[in-house]
Amino acid sequence: MTVPSAHPARPRPGRSAVGPPMGTLHELRAALRTHGPADLERFEAELDDADLDDLAQVRELIQAYRHRVLLRLDPDGAAALARPNDDVAAELRRKLGEAGRR
Repeated sequence: MTVPSAHPARPRPGRSAVGPPMGTLHELRAALRTHGPADLERFEAELDDADLDDLAQVRELIQAYRHRVLLRLDPDGAAALARPNDDVAAELRRKLGEAGRR
């Protein structure tokens, strides 16, 4: 039997309604293994190089890789990731040209 709490449930960091649980390093590694094996290798290399005493650096690294998983699971994000570099560069040039004319 579960006893109701007087406090509303708060999501744990790394929990998302749209993606896999990524609140622990183990869960993040599992998500990367499933949704971006190449990212898992890069994550492990960057984590090895990180100063684990610098919690801001470690948190930034973890957040970046959580975001990569969520991008892969989002249809718009996945489409943006799949765009060719030349297409993105042309769009940026066009937008910069438009901003320069204002």
